[in-house]
Amino acid sequence: MLSTERFTGLYGITDSTLMPDDDNLLASVEAALRGGMRILQYRNKSTDQDKKLQQACRLKALCKHYQVPLIINDDIELAAFCNADGVHLGAEDDSISDARTRLCENTIIGISCYGSLERALIMQANGANYVAFGACFASPTKPNAPVNVKRGLLKEASKTLKIPIVAIGGITLGNVSDIVSQGVSMVAVISDLFSADNIEAQARQYSRLLKTFEVYEQPVIEKAMQ
Repeated sequence: MLSTERFTGLYGITDSTLMPDDDNLLASVEAALRGGMRILQYRNKSTDQDKKLQQACRLKALCKHYQVPLIINDDIELAAFCNADGVHLGAEDDSISDARTRLCENTIIGISCYGSLERALIMQANGANYVAFGACFASPTKPNAPVNVKRGLLKEASKTLKIPIVAIGGITLGNVSDIVSQGVSMVAVISDLFSADNIEAQARQYSRLLKTFEVYEQPVIEKAMQ
């Protein structure tokens, strides 16, 4: 159970291309956890449901050991089966109400809002625990994703929204300070974290840079981890 940690910092997202097998996945995630990663999202778009469930359950146990929430990307049923701490949903996924009905009351629900503050406000009103904006920059993980976070959007969102904000898409150690200075709570990193030669050291660098920007209390995470 987490105590008074804040809902800020490094938000890692797995990638099946960078971590193609179970041992590599677990070793990479644990290295990031040792380096201070605050939240992990398991993202796997394959159709191998048995493998996904096995990996998600193993990641849940690992994250629990480090007292870090595990979020499942786009799959409410998988989140339920592995007893994940939360689920992250996009525009074409199930609704917040569907997730609340299927999962426990204290489940963390994150929503992709792309470049739309209007969508973020609606999702906040509907009960989202955090919202994500992206892509902020061109992303090697999603090369076709539009860079739709215009200059000033994150700062406006941080002044308008009452829930934590995640920035995602092409974030690196070279541009993360500029992103976080605009008021976001967390930065989601895939390639620049999990393709690093030393994942633990890379996570530590992110954690040091992000530490001074801690803003939001995270009672929602504390409850979900109980």
